[in-house]
Amino acid sequence: MSDQCIFCKIINRQIPSDILHEDELVVAFRDINAQAPVHLLIVPRIHIPNLNELLPEHSAILGHIHLAAKSLANESGLAETGWRLVINCGPDACQSVLHLHVHLLGGRQMSGRMA
Repeated sequence: MSDQCIFCKIINRQIPSDILHEDELVVAFRDINAQAPVHLLIVPRIHIPNLNELLPEHSAILGHIHLAAKSLANESGLAETGWRLVINCGPDACQSVLHLHVHLLGGRQMSGRMA
């Protein structure tokens, strides 16, 4: 945990948040700056600054994040219409919080192509 990280503070209940899911590896909560009707953040409980800091022992966490995203998308009613996952890594990708996090977006037609 990082003492200054806002996501670590949310995970440890030092800052209130609308938490929708938590288990031994991840916590998911609503993004306060939502970019879609459904905009959730899924974060690992351990502090990993970004994808550049991943280690082989983190592979289970990444798989678990994707399974949590699938479950949250289903619970949010997005399974039939579609949803998007986004991970920003570093300043050029506009990563604003240095704690690995996955954005789950849905509830509207996403604009543009990603590639």
